Amino acid sequence: MTVLAIIKKIPEGYSEGFLNTTKYSITKNTFNDGTSFKIFGRELKGNNFISFNYYITSKKEFIKPCEMPEEKVIHFLKNIELL
Repeated sequence: MTVLAIIKKIPEGYSEGFLNTTKYSITKNTFNDGTSFKIFGRELKGNNFISFNYYITSKKEFIKPCEMPEEKVIHFLKNIELL
């Protein structure tokens, strides 16, 4: 499954999911007629978080993590189990 396909499965607004046994709150906002997304996930009983933007341009699609490695974002997206 592509990163974009995973992002599209996350509901707009607030949702929750599990990464392994850790529960996260997840907020998704869609902008520019579905060509950009802001995702923020926060561990509910801890201090870990995921924050990134995803952009679709006429030439490519790309992730812009917010102060974290792209690998952390990809791991989150590929392993989060939405409730």
